[in-house]
Amino acid sequence: MNKKIVGIDLGSRSVKIVLMDNMKITETKVMDTAKFYREFCSYDRSLKIDLFKLGIDNLSKIVSTGYGRNNAKFEGAKIIQELKAHTYGAVWQNELENFVLLDIGGQDSKGIMVKNGKISDMLLNDKCAASCGRYLENMANVLGVNLEEISLHYKEPIKLNSTCAIFSESELIGYISEGINVNRLIAGVNFSLYNRVKQLIERFDSDTLILSGGVSLNNAILQLFRLNSKFKNVIVSKRPQLNGAIGCCVYGFESKL
Repeated sequence: MNKKIVGIDLGSRSVKIVLMDNMKITETKVMDTAKFYREFCSYDRSLKIDLFKLGIDNLSKIVSTGYGRNNAKFEGAKIIQELKAHTYGAVWQNELENFVLLDIGGQDSKGIMVKNGKISDMLLNDKCAASCGRYLENMANVLGVNLEEISLHYKEPIKLNSTCAIFSESELIGYISEGINVNRLIAGVNFSLYNRVKQLIERFDSDTLILSGGVSLNNAILQLFRLNSKFKNVIVSKRPQLNGAIGCCVYGFESKL
């Protein structure tokens, strides 16, 4: 009998939805979080998701995770922690059981030590905007470039000393006024983010680092980890932005809900 499971990662910036049929991905969706709540949700004592509007039906299970997992509740859904969802997703996507996972999201970052396919240690940063994708978006606006341009530059970075996202903007504007080359400024932005997120995983002992989350699509961050970190193997998860939603599906298949 066919078995269809939908995994939903309710992020602070975007909602990721994955539909799996017998452990095969058949459909994916990524949409703005505000639009998702506005167009696909209704409120009746609690926030409910209209799967019919999303074009999803005949499901065996629904599993959700993410920033909004406890706000958007719907009948029959199983809610799991983000760390568990991302671990399940990374193990399944990359066919590895021992590695460090670094997920850099829109408003938080997560470092997870995975041994034998299970979480053995972890460290989170959900307080500092300078350690997530929002930082890159803000700096791109200051520099007047898009995120595609941000992802290109990592060589000869200018040093940004501030550990605060707001103060970093002021520091960056100061460098712009001095006429510093924009490519070096972009490299400095990427290096400062790299420096902060690497602190989440420095204590973990492994040769392999897997990157996930939207920021892992930034090639400059990938190259900085390959050039400067202690990890011998640095790879980007196959569908990095969908990793949490994929993990929800895999958990649904492997657990007895």
